[in-house]
Amino acid sequence: MNIRMVLLASAAAFAASTPVLAADAIVAAEPEPVEYVRVCDAYGTGYFYIPGTETCLKIEGYIRFQVNVGDQPGGDNDSDWDAVTRGQVQFTAKSDTEYGPLTGVIVMQFNADNATDQDAILDSAYLDVAGFRAGLFYSWWDDGLSGETDDIGSVVTLHNSLRYQYESGTFYAGLSVDELEDGVYKLGEEANNVGVAFGVGGTAGAFSYQITGGYDVDNEDGAIRAMGTVDIGPGTLGLAGVYSTGPNSYYSAAEWAVAAEYAIKATDKLKITPAVQYYGNYFGGGTVVPDDFDGLGDAWKVGLTVDYQIVDNFYAKATVSYLDPDDGDDSTSGFFRLQRSF
Repeated sequence: MNIRMVLLASAAAFAASTPVLAADAIVAAEPEPVEYVRVCDAYGTGYFYIPGTETCLKIEGYIRFQVNVGDQPGGDNDSDWDAVTRGQVQFTAKSDTEYGPLTGVIVMQFNADNATDQDAILDSAYLDVAGFRAGLFYSWWDDGLSGETDDIGSVVTLHNSLRYQYESGTFYAGLSVDELEDGVYKLGEEANNVGVAFGVGGTAGAFSYQITGGYDVDNEDGAIRAMGTVDIGPGTLGLAGVYSTGPNSYYSAAEWAVAAEYAIKATDKLKITPAVQYYGNYFGGGTVVPDDFDGLGDAWKVGLTVDYQIVDNFYAKATVSYLDPDDGDDSTSGFFRLQRSF
């Protein structure tokens, strides 16, 4: 027997005579449960379930760069142009209840005139259920024609309000009570009042309409406005008229005004909107107003707005307007804007 065979035999004998010791069992740790974000399609695109809840959340907003040129009413910058940047984020939460969807909205806005002159504001915050809305939100008087040159709304349109609005597929009607602490006021007084407003609107085929009214309790005056648009030819014709019984928080630019525009869809990406407006007994802007419009001259305005969709969610806008009042100097103003939405 050679040496190799002797070694193999010895090893086999040793293995047979040695007791077998069982190794400790290896126990794998249970993985932590992971809940992935689920898409919520009950309220439209962009919503997802907040993990661990049945509440759907949507996050959206935009980044805007804008250069204002010419005379800027109410501005603090004396130069002929001023660049500003804005970032806005909106959070919308929705969940089902026995009264219908419960909605909560928070809109944060961040504005920068330069590196040191910046502000962060709460642009909107409200809750909405069963047609009732309460919180800080924009009134119907914030609506206007599609261009950027009409002047048929309030000086301030963001209020703490309580509103009820009925909606069907093509019609809505509502009533609101608005706190007008930052509205217009007479010389020697302060803005600390309340207003009541209503809105009615809808669509009928290619035609859309809106009628808005408001009564300023402290100033004891009110205003009413009608707007309508209809598709004609290659664009949309828009007409609007407003009348005010006296300067108030809902309308104070003039005793009455009419405006018209025609939004021409030149291509799939390009829209051109010329517009014109005429004011009767024109006062202008600002929050301090006269007792009435008596003795004021008229004014007229023309403007042009150009919108261009560069790519999806990214567009450019340029607008210019010329204003000629009887009782003041004429002025030209406008802006150029780039905006990316998400």
